[in-house]
Amino acid sequence: MNWNCKTYCFVLGPFLAIFFSFNSVLRAQDNYSGQRQQMVRWQIEARGITNKKVIQAFRHVERHRFVLPEFINEAYDDCPLPIDEGQTISQPYIVAYMTDVLELKPTDKVLEIGTGSGYQAAILAQICDSVYTIELFETLGHKAKALFSELGYNNIYCKIGDGYKGWPEHAPFDAIIVTCSPTHVPQPLKEQLAEGGRMIIPVGKSPFQNLVLLEKKKGKIREDKVLLVRFVPMLDEEGKTY
Repeated sequence: MNWNCKTYCFVLGPFLAIFFSFNSVLRAQDNYSGQRQQMVRWQIEARGITNKKVIQAFRHVERHRFVLPEFINEAYDDCPLPIDEGQTISQPYIVAYMTDVLELKPTDKVLEIGTGSGYQAAILAQICDSVYTIELFETLGHKAKALFSELGYNNIYCKIGDGYKGWPEHAPFDAIIVTCSPTHVPQPLKEQLAEGGRMIIPVGKSPFQNLVLLEKKKGKIREDKVLLVRFVPMLDEEGKTY
């Protein structure tokens, strides 16, 4: 067979296209990986988060998978980002801080109120045994559940409903994390916190709230204000604020 330049181009063309396309994907993945490592170094470790399990979770979970396509280039920036239904994905440091103060163990069962994009639940799932997460908005809850399945998280359990009421069927919980702000700590969540358990929750009206850390010991709950934050309000099923 007489091979010439045109023949080579014809035969190799499709393979070259696949090769360069694959390389583009790898470069994009490497780029996000680099951004993620920089996020961990400068936004989390530099601010005093030293828990190795928390840091490893942030190195592993791909935040760009949990943001809207139009914000993907900002996925690793030091700020919250809008998601559907007027909600937000929290600033990476706040997610890290709230996770860190829970002092999670590998055997822990955690309740999350406010699934949102699913990023916080994915971080928790890297550290503890199981995560039960409740989302008021169906669109957000179903989207997050599909993403958990796609990413292989088989220890995250999702529910659409009113987070104020918690998830009594699976209580008590070793830890509870709330990512929306009521004006007071919901009594059902206090009751569903296990002995020795911890809860982190933003409490107060807009625009700023106090991040409150609760710990249950001998049936009594101690509350400490630990940080000034800004979260979306906690809503009931009629859209009214708690």
